[in-house]
Amino acid sequence: MNLRAASGLLASALLTAVTGAAAADEPGPIVTLQAENDFFVSNDDGQYSHGMQASYLSGANDVPDLVIEAADWIPGYHVGADMRWGLAIAQSMFTPDDIRSTNLLVDDRPYAGWLRADIGLVSVNQNWLDRASLSLGIVGPQSYAEETQVWFHEVIAAPRPNGWDHQLSNEPAINLFYEKQCRSDPIDLSALGLQWDYAPRATLALGNVFTYGGVGGEVRLGQDLQDDYGAPRIGPGIAGTGYFLPGDWDDLGWYLFAGVEGRAVAHNIFLDGNTFADSHSVSRRVFVSELQTGAAVTWGHIRLTFTHILRTKQFDGQDDPDQFGAISLSTTL
Repeated sequence: MNLRAASGLLASALLTAVTGAAAADEPGPIVTLQAENDFFVSNDDGQYSHGMQASYLSGANDVPDLVIEAADWIPGYHVGADMRWGLAIAQSMFTPDDIRSTNLLVDDRPYAGWLRADIGLVSVNQNWLDRASLSLGIVGPQSYAEETQVWFHEVIAAPRPNGWDHQLSNEPAINLFYEKQCRSDPIDLSALGLQWDYAPRATLALGNVFTYGGVGGEVRLGQDLQDDYGAPRIGPGIAGTGYFLPGDWDDLGWYLFAGVEGRAVAHNIFLDGNTFADSHSVSRRVFVSELQTGAAVTWGHIRLTFTHILRTKQFDGQDDPDQFGAISLSTTL
């Protein structure tokens, strides 16, 4: 599927979601559309350059009994009163800082694209959220990241990326992800008419794309804090999820948030290179941290978020930390 067809599909899904949300009286399935790009916050065009994702999260407890029983065997997994299965389709791309050069830039990260489908299970039990997912896809030319970036740069009149001939080779991409969060009850700041809460979290990834463990947390401050667990992000990143419980259409809420996460990285294919073939690689740093700040607005069945992410240097020789912006729109059907 090319980018124009994918864009049309996402637009159709969004129209259907908003129309359905207007008619929904009870919480149901959630559709989330996401885009991440350094273009949102910076003039730079390198490192993690772009990502987009469309995801679907089923209605509460619309999960086969066999899947629920299997979740009982996941260590530490809280089988909750609100369980949902999810499906996502995503594409991510990574480039060196100098995209004009046609040469192999041996001191900078390889060009790489990642196209994938994720299937997962989200469980919310009181203030605990668990999410487990399996990601299946491909890294390499068949991710069509080159075509996506060339097309997008033509649209925004940006420099053409000329080094995709040096991208990682095609490789099946299989990864498991697990996330656990615990959110506090909202704490009233009566004098200001505001509320705040906090949510510590831990993440684990295992596969030929990413293998890492991370810990972190997030603080939210605002009015009419909704039952969610942070702004959605395209992984890897500070955890967030499409899950939220909608309110009435006369309810308008908002919050500001800040989060931090530290990760110990054992493998990153986008820095370490192909697993089963020779390819360009750089010297990966084991410890990486990430800071994000942003804002969210909720209105009835709709949530809109913007996040600014700052990620520390990931490999030796990287000139500057990576930064990019993330936009998400979620709505219940």
